[in-house]
Amino acid sequence: MTRYRIATRPHLPYPGERLARKKGTGGEFYELRPYAEGDEVRRVHWRAYAKTGRLYTRVETAPERARFRFFLDESESMRLHGKLPYAQKVAQLLLKIARQEDARARLERGPLAALRPGRGVLVLLTDGLDPLPWARFLPRRVVLVQVLSPLELNPPFREALLQDVETGEALSVGLREVEAYKEALAAHLKALRLLALRRGRYALLRVGEAPLPALVRQGVLELL
Repeated sequence: MTRYRIATRPHLPYPGERLARKKGTGGEFYELRPYAEGDEVRRVHWRAYAKTGRLYTRVETAPERARFRFFLDESESMRLHGKLPYAQKVAQLLLKIARQEDARARLERGPLAALRPGRGVLVLLTDGLDPLPWARFLPRRVVLVQVLSPLELNPPFREALLQDVETGEALSVGLREVEAYKEALAAHLKALRLLALRRGRYALLRVGEAPLPALVRQGVLELL
């Protein structure tokens, strides 16, 4: 049976940031050091030996169990286009996987304004459309799963009068507005993705797509 875990280390580490606090075995690569008597032969880095003619030992990070907290955004915009029920299914999938490491992981829900600081890696499921100061809003470690509908990502052109469900503001829409919306959304998604990847992981899911392969493909889930 295939088993997964949630990837929590930043995909784009801050300059100079170490990937782990301590060395050990069973984790990720940390460094190579000259082979010393008593080192396990299975940890000899044979590719380095082939290049240099010298023996080196592979040192790995000590495995660390992550602590998770989940938050499902229930803002008004999440109630459109089937985003909320889809995000609920994704949250349950990720929660089941997280409990392999952290049996105490729980799912909280509510509008984003209800999210409070806490310990552990925050797994946040949201459409990311709230007018928040995202650079200050996201915690130090986060797995951001952004859920949008295909209609939001690529709206068909038609003249209409749209109303913002969050603010109540009305807007007359034509071709110019649709193109401006697409450009603004693309810039927002790019900025949010880079921001999240510096703090952990990011995935953009479209309502209706199979979440497991999409989360693996985008690096939120990895094989054990």
